[in-house]
Amino acid sequence: MTRPPAGDDDVPRYWRELGLPGLVDVHVHFLPERVQAKVWDYFEQAERHYGPAWPVTYRLPEEERLVVLDRLGVRAFPTLPYPHKAGMAAWLNDWSHAFAAPRPQVLQSATFFPEPGAAGYVAEALDRGARVFKVHVQVGAFDPRDELLDGVWARLEETGTPVVIHCGSGPLAGEHTGPAPMEGLLERYPRLQLVIAHLGMPEYRDFLDLAERYERVHLDTTMFATDFTERLMPFDQADLPRLAALRDKVLLGSDFPSIPYAYAHQLQALHRLGLGEEWLRAVLWQNGARLFRIDG
Repeated sequence: MTRPPAGDDDVPRYWRELGLPGLVDVHVHFLPERVQAKVWDYFEQAERHYGPAWPVTYRLPEEERLVVLDRLGVRAFPTLPYPHKAGMAAWLNDWSHAFAAPRPQVLQSATFFPEPGAAGYVAEALDRGARVFKVHVQVGAFDPRDELLDGVWARLEETGTPVVIHCGSGPLAGEHTGPAPMEGLLERYPRLQLVIAHLGMPEYRDFLDLAERYERVHLDTTMFATDFTERLMPFDQADLPRLAALRDKVLLGSDFPSIPYAYAHQLQALHRLGLGEEWLRAVLWQNGARLFRIDG
């Protein structure tokens, strides 16, 4: 079997030996400079929030981060903006649209918040070419079933646009995190194309259930199975056969740049699950390429 990458410089060798044209990473963040700085400042105080330290490995200027992804061979990635209060989403969507326009490798991203007018600016983002939306239930501190979002979810279900949603209770629980709100949402909109961030950690089993029950529910691997996460929110190895069976619904995610280890470690963590090269090929390229219609 192909050896896992020894480090970031070795990542291109890894995906080439797997027979892939590169990587599709569905969980990458690029944010307006002052917003990004605040996010990084939060992680620098992680011991107050999470317990363990969370050093940001890729705290680099924007253009340098783009170079890092290019050298790794990440051929497509989103920017995944997310608001923490009302009045931010439309502005974040404008910024994300401008960021993606000159960069063909960027999957134009957008977001929303339960507020009057949300359906309108979501429709505008779709008309301008948004290919993926991001929702962060814990940071936004809102119930995804809020009636102010009814028009948004209906439109996203109709269009089949992927939504990367951080809804698990890790690394911090919120009033509306966990599987129950998502079950309620999917009962109302069963055709939503949801990508459950972080495999739903720590409620892995519950979100595996949702991916098995709903045709369009996917899971992303962001921080999953890494040494950092296994110390805090370990995955029950008894559920590995279920993860293997969901091969076509699991997508590579990393949380670059705000990760407390090298990018290569996410690939090492997935490799050591022992689910085989066909599973890795599907997760690292094929599933993301199919979801976002990316040519290899």
